[in-house]
Amino acid sequence: MISVLLLNGPNLNMLGKREPEVYGSQTLDDIVGHLEKTMVEEFGGSLTHFQSNHEGDIIDAIHQAMGVHDGIIINPGAFTHYSYAIRDALSSVVLPTIEIHMSNVHAREKFRHHSVIAPIVIGQIVGLGADGYEWALRALVRKIQSSRLG
Repeated sequence: MISVLLLNGPNLNMLGKREPEVYGSQTLDDIVGHLEKTMVEEFGGSLTHFQSNHEGDIIDAIHQAMGVHDGIIINPGAFTHYSYAIRDALSSVVLPTIEIHMSNVHAREKFRHHSVIAPIVIGQIVGLGADGYEWALRALVRKIQSSRLG
């Protein structure tokens, strides 16, 4: 059974209210519920979700994933651009990780164009809205399954 940790950083608890023209109308609960259902029904696995507006809490969740989860999907929010601490935590647990952003960060303000997380993850999905989470889940599960086969 595959177990995935889904991490969401600052302000993502405001999805559905915060800038719906950028992030859409779905709430974080809507997105998580869909992913949990997909994980169980299609992959026979489990998904654990954690959201925090606090960097240290996200780091603790990453550390606690080691030996518990098979991979991580992370939307670090604004931490994407400067949190070397989250980057180091992800590197330390050696779990396949996909970085996700609902908006196309490369088409937004210049400060959003750079990710300190991207160089240490297996992939990055940007600009697909809430659908990006599902693509990240599918890609991560495939990666985990293929690593178990060979």
